[in-house]
Amino acid sequence: MSMYEELLKEWQEKWEKENFKAPTLIQEKMFAPLKVGKSVLGISPTGSGKTLAYLLPLLQTIKKGEGNQLLILLPSQELASQVAEVTREWIKPLDLNIQSIIGGANISRQIERLKKRPEVLVGTPGRVLELIKAKKIKAHLINTLVLDEVDDLVAQVEYNATKSVMKSVMADTQIVAVSATGQVILPEIDTLFKVTPEIVDVTSEDTTKGVIKHSYINAPTRKRSDTLRRLSYVTDFKGLVFFNQLSELGVASERLTYLGIDHRTLASDQHQSERKRAIEDFENNKVSLLLTTDIGARGLDFSELTYVIQYDIAINAENYVHRSGRVGRMGKNGEVISLVNEREARELNKMVKGMDRELTEVFVSHNQIMTEKLEVEEHELPQKKEVNKNYSTTDKKVVRETKKETPAKPKKKKKNRTNRNKNKGASWK
Repeated sequence: MSMYEELLKEWQEKWEKENFKAPTLIQEKMFAPLKVGKSVLGISPTGSGKTLAYLLPLLQTIKKGEGNQLLILLPSQELASQVAEVTREWIKPLDLNIQSIIGGANISRQIERLKKRPEVLVGTPGRVLELIKAKKIKAHLINTLVLDEVDDLVAQVEYNATKSVMKSVMADTQIVAVSATGQVILPEIDTLFKVTPEIVDVTSEDTTKGVIKHSYINAPTRKRSDTLRRLSYVTDFKGLVFFNQLSELGVASERLTYLGIDHRTLASDQHQSERKRAIEDFENNKVSLLLTTDIGARGLDFSELTYVIQYDIAINAENYVHRSGRVGRMGKNGEVISLVNEREARELNKMVKGMDRELTEVFVSHNQIMTEKLEVEEHELPQKKEVNKNYSTTDKKVVRETKKETPAKPKKKKKNRTNRNKNKGASWK
């Protein structure tokens, strides 16, 4: 029996309504082991449907009215909010309750809602740990702990909080981790899992990735804001723009505002409500540019996103993979464009070659992204005088002859200023 056939009837209807195709490889292979309670490490490319891969089998194991049972941890508020929203959509037929436990939100309200004993919790490690220590979350009741974007969880300072949350659950708790790469996770297996998990790695077999072009635009740093301006005028353009530093993001944002380009920013120093509004405006196509740091490189899923722009090139190949993973999701095509100077172009070329990808130089001209440079923009061309194409050489000869036949106008006789002035006594001398 396939994974799809094991879904609830209401879920099958929703699957069809969402125009989903056949389940992806990671969804098929994780379904059975998760449903019977095995701990699993799932590895598959970005955009291959990992959220539903763990969500659908695990939700079917939850018992209504028995308190906190499923805890899903994510490395950022944005990801936690997004996964919580997806969970709410699929949990409705089960009549279960879900609550998001996110840092930056009102903790008193979260504590009040926990009194209703929701079965599913989705949150960030720091806030979840805080509520576990305050005994507001009953960690001993948790049957399953999911570490979504686990490579990011173990690579950041959040790892300390994540480890503390893992220590607070029971020894026999089912642990599920998902990742886009196994480079960071595989060496950490012994510390992440108390029992050796079943590894489901479909990276080499996965076919969900669309065609992604990798290109670059030669642009010195001082001209990159103007390059973003020109990109924003490209037909149907929608770009997620990555920066390495918050300070650079801020400078570019100010410059774009000065240039009159409407855009949004997604940064760690913003309030949660600002970040949420930025994501919604970008998703709903109210703006064509969303400026962010690498906090936007993990897990965020935007529909119809066609371009990833690297204002600053990624610091390593792993970050490049996660950034580029925002496009080409579920079979859709996309393009990653890096803005580089001469030195950065060499670094980027080495990085891309190491990932067995081809790099092409592109240019922005006439509201298009082209592979060939046009020397002069249309608006820069001098205005040409209109020429009558039916105007023959014979016509020109006739005009010249006509001009010759036309009598010249008589010249006016010049007055003799010298004689006139002499008559006045030569006062001008």
